[in-house]
Formats: sequence, C-alpha cells, structure tokens
Amino acid sequence: MSIDRAVMMFAGGMVLLSLVLGLYVSPYWHLLTAFVGLNLIQASLTGFCPAAMLFRRLGCRSGVAFQ
Repeated sequence: MSIDRAVMMFAGGMVLLSLVLGLYVSPYWHLLTAFVGLNLIQASLTGFCPAAMLFRRLGCRSGVAFQ
C-alpha cells in the first residue's frame, strides 16, 4: 500500500470514528473531525503530514503526494 492511500484510509477512519463517538459518547469528539480536516488542508498546502511520516517508517512505499 502506498503512503497516499494509507493516509487517506487513516483520515477517513478517524473521521468515521469521531462521528460515531460524537453521537454515542460526547459531542466533543467532533473536534477530532475538525482536527483531521484541518490537518488534511494543511498537508495539501505544505506537503508536511505527520501521518505520512509514520506510514513511511512502518514500511509503506512512496506515493505521488508524499515522497
């Protein structure tokens, strides 16, 4: 799996998880959704993504967006 796909899958999973937790546990979990969205915007503008660095260390191959 490429780093790009791993980052997208991780971000999507975090959004879905935070929505479910926001529904059943506390609405404050929706702040995690906002954080993930802001991080995706920041990564698209700067090219810096902490999740991409983590997936690179875990052995994912380089993708188009994150080298």
